[in-house]
Amino acid sequence: MLIPSSVASRLQYQHKSLLDLVDGLSDEQIRMQVDTGKWSIFENIVHLQTYQHTFIRRIRQMLDEQNPSFDRYTAEADPLFHDNCGKSTREIMQDLLTTRKEMAAGILSFNEIDLKKTGEHPVYGKMDLGQWMNFFLLHEAHHLFTIFKMAAKLKIRAIPPIGGTTA
Repeated sequence: MLIPSSVASRLQYQHKSLLDLVDGLSDEQIRMQVDTGKWSIFENIVHLQTYQHTFIRRIRQMLDEQNPSFDRYTAEADPLFHDNCGKSTREIMQDLLTTRKEMAAGILSFNEIDLKKTGEHPVYGKMDLGQWMNFFLLHEAHHLFTIFKMAAKLKIRAIPPIGGTTA
């Protein structure tokens, strides 16, 4: 069982769409709360970046243990999430990209035995590493879509009305 090309491709490249999504936005806009009571673009990016580290720890645990059980991840309970919210956007993006490159290289070198390893998710049950990777990538895609929608709102707000001024 090799990693399907659709998973391998998304693992290597999906996160890079983030660069296009925030292109043209200022750091102030990235940190702005667009929707009341919801995370900013920055907080969504920090969540993706910190969850990547959690996912790596979980993969290592699945490789070392027989079907480990994991609690549901919440950013609010993750000290790394809170610490990283104090960092610059550049630092968070750099860590996300560097960590992902290393993570993808490691995962793409897994053999059949590795890929059959499992872990227990509290909602989705027992999943092998291929299912965990799909879960990870779909979760990431959800946040990328959320960022896309917020960035669009911010960009629309920044466009002056036709015939009007921005002042």
